[in-house]
Amino acid sequence: MSIRDDIEKKYKQSLIEKNTNLTNTLRSIKSAIKYKDLAARGLGSKDEIKDQEILGLLQNLIKQRKDSIESFKIANRQDLIEKEQSEIQIINLFLPQQKSEKETENIIDRLIQKQNLNSLKDMGKLMSSLKTDYSGEIAMGLAGKIAKLKLSI
Repeated sequence: MSIRDDIEKKYKQSLIEKNTNLTNTLRSIKSAIKYKDLAARGLGSKDEIKDQEILGLLQNLIKQRKDSIESFKIANRQDLIEKEQSEIQIINLFLPQQKSEKETENIIDRLIQKQNLNSLKDMGKLMSSLKTDYSGEIAMGLAGKIAKLKLSI
């Protein structure tokens, strides 16, 4: 089952259960996916965005919510912080389990060796491979830090 189908199924279930928080969060996810679909059509694609792109989109939605939480902490708005945290938990339902820092480091080591990467100039190739093969499974910010350390040695 695709991520899109899974989201739709959970959305319909949330409507039946009258779970407004879940429904609203899923509605915003569906809206973001629809927006990406329309943007892809504007660029000439006739297809809907694929699961890999949806995973990236979901990660961006989580990042946005984490940024909002930081702002709400400054404003001392605990109610909004809890709402954003709840939405993050819901979005995480559709993401694969994140790799640990050690697993991420091992993956990067393998890719560096496999592709014979040896300088910071190769950072783009490495990050592209990570996005293609491990989208949604690796925290790209962490991967970028590790890759930079490995390639600058």
